[in-house]
Formats: sequence, structure tokens, C-alpha cells
Amino acid sequence: MRALLVLVGLLVAASAGAAEPIIGRASVIDGDTIEIAGQRIRLHGIDAPESAQQCQDSRGQSYACGRIAAQKLDELLAASRPTRCMEKDRDRYGRIVATCFRADGKDAGGLMVRGGHALDWPRYSQGAYAAAQEEARAARAGMWQGEFTPPWVWR
Repeated sequence: MRALLVLVGLLVAASAGAAEPIIGRASVIDGDTIEIAGQRIRLHGIDAPESAQQCQDSRGQSYACGRIAAQKLDELLAASRPTRCMEKDRDRYGRIVATCFRADGKDAGGLMVRGGHALDWPRYSQGAYAAAQEEARAARAGMWQGEFTPPWVWR
């Protein structure tokens, strides 16, 4: 019995150190960054075009893919509020890096990649969104309709 109480105590202590979810109405900063209650949050494992970034559509015409990515993230999050984020890390700017979910449980990063408005960033995701990216590529969705420079190269 004593061993069981010690084990329970260790589990409680371990869970006490776990970060609490950040829950609230998200304001979109750009296609992969939101703010909830004054906290900047970078979506884990994806990279969306920068706000000023341009892409080429299927006709070779330039369009503001970075601005569109931010609009799409705003639409996706507005469709099912509130947003719940689980911190995974901090980036070099001190921002929270988190996986964020809509109220319906759908992963916001996965939805952005599946829609072709962000890329799986394997350097950080370990391929978590690779299947969603392949779906977007096959459907020629979002950026996949034409030519683009990956955001991590464009920067």
C-alpha cells in the first residue's frame, strides 16, 4: 500500500509541472502565429508564408499568399471557438510554441497544412503534417496551385 501511495504522489508531482493549456479567443498575427490573452503563440510544426510573401498562382500571376494564409487561419479558428493551445516549447524570440486546437478538437496546424496555406516543417514536426501536406499537394490546394518559395527559405 505504501508503494502505491508513493507512486501516486510521484504522478501528482509530475503532472503539477505540466503546462496548463492556454484557452481563449485567438487573434491571428499571421498564418502560423496567434495571440490569446496577450500571449503570442507560434503553431508547432508548421510554417506559413510571411505576411509580405508573394506566391504564383496556376496562371503564373503573383498573389499575396502570406496575407491569404493569415485570413484562412482566422476563418478556421473563428469557425469553432475557443482555441486551446498546449505548449511544447519556446522559440528563440521567447514565444510559446504550441499545438492548438479548435473547440471541435481539430488541430489548427493540420487544417492549415491540409488547406495548402502552410507547410509541414519537418525540422520541427518530425513529419507530423506530412500526410496533410501530401493531400494539399495532390489537390493543388492553396499554395500548391502554382509556384512558391518555402517560408523558411523566403525569410
